[in-house]
Amino acid sequence: MGLLRIMMPPKLQLLAVVAFAVAMLFLENQIQKLEESRSKLERAIARHEVREIEQRHTMDGPRQDASLDEEEDMVIIYNRVPKTASTSFTNIAYDLCAKNKYHVLHINTTKNNPVMSLQDQMRFVKNITSWKEMKPGFYHGHVSYLDFAKFGVKKKPIYINVIRDPIERLVSYYYFLRFGDDYRPGLRRRKQGDKKTFDECVAEGGSDCAPEKLWLQIPFFCGHSSECWNVGSRWAMDQAKYNLVNEYFLVGVTEELEDFIMLLEAALPRFFRGATELYRTGKKSHLRKTTEKKLPTKQTIAKLQQSDVWKMENEFYEFALEQFQFIRAHAVREKDGDLYILAQNFFYEKIYPKSN
Repeated sequence: MGLLRIMMPPKLQLLAVVAFAVAMLFLENQIQKLEESRSKLERAIARHEVREIEQRHTMDGPRQDASLDEEEDMVIIYNRVPKTASTSFTNIAYDLCAKNKYHVLHINTTKNNPVMSLQDQMRFVKNITSWKEMKPGFYHGHVSYLDFAKFGVKKKPIYINVIRDPIERLVSYYYFLRFGDDYRPGLRRRKQGDKKTFDECVAEGGSDCAPEKLWLQIPFFCGHSSECWNVGSRWAMDQAKYNLVNEYFLVGVTEELEDFIMLLEAALPRFFRGATELYRTGKKSHLRKTTEKKLPTKQTIAKLQQSDVWKMENEFYEFALEQFQFIRAHAVREKDGDLYILAQNFFYEKIYPKSN
């Protein structure tokens, strides 16, 4: 083959190169079309499944009471931050939904854009609050926090989330875009073919590992205001902290995921009954690992830690970790190295007026 290439006239060599380039462009275009077709098919299947559920509810007859009791009217939103064990946790919800009798719905936004348009915000709020056929419901997706109160709804959903050490999250996402994971190993990733390590990227000042890429967990908790997405905004961090404390039922950390699941099972058994046991001893369908991930060196970590963005994201992470550990300390006790949920620790007395 090498001898043939040497003997080929320059014009033919040029034509061969052009033909190869055209062929590669054609293949990439076909792959893109296939991915678009797959996306359309997934949406069509999802719409069909929704129609089937709605028809099944209609065939079962109208509800005797138009209003649902508190547990049956419950909606949980898990606005998952990428690469925080979100797929691992979501798979537990999928594994339990049939047994615990609730619906799980994925919020699939175009190009995983975490910010919805105003009209989509209104549609989403209306769906969540009035879609009785999907209650009780567990919604999950890469969407930033949305304040339901400003849309005039009477009852807000329950928000939960998980966050991760900001540098570990960025490293995981960097390699995920290049090598994928063991969950869907055959899926082509956006940066597939790029063999550059995270250390090399940081040393060269690459855009995929720039400190600005750390700015994600704060805006996800801050929400849909423009200032939330201004990298390094102190207002955004303060708002994210406020929302975490006041608008989220529970926020866990990736590094202590089992404890997060245990607390959810104790507080929200309607959804999470059996979750802890499934996580510990189940079929392990919840496990997901990024492949080819190389831990960064101390020099790389130190360089990122010099940035103001890291300092803010890390402050937010430490704040969330402190809140989680505070909640856990008041909900469990430790015995022989294991954690146990505390029994009810209050009761009512001195009830008046006395019944006859």
